Amino acid sequence: MNQETVSIHTEYIQLDQLLKYANVLSTGGQIKVLLEEEKITLNGVLITEKRKKIYPNDVVTIANEVTITVVKEA
Repeated sequence: MNQETVSIHTEYIQLDQLLKYANVLSTGGQIKVLLEEEKITLNGVLITEKRKKIYPNDVVTIANEVTITVVKEA
């Protein structure tokens, strides 16, 4: 499994923005397919909304292949 850490300087980042920022998706439209196929979890819980707020220390997993941990930029 590919594991990445993404640093943010804001309070949160939206799921669609996070996946583009981490280069997991090249376009925002691709997230719709992943959500419809129930391939994205946040801290082990299925996500169904593309603009879900992701906060520092949250862990997003995509299709059991990519894990992204969000951290607060110092």
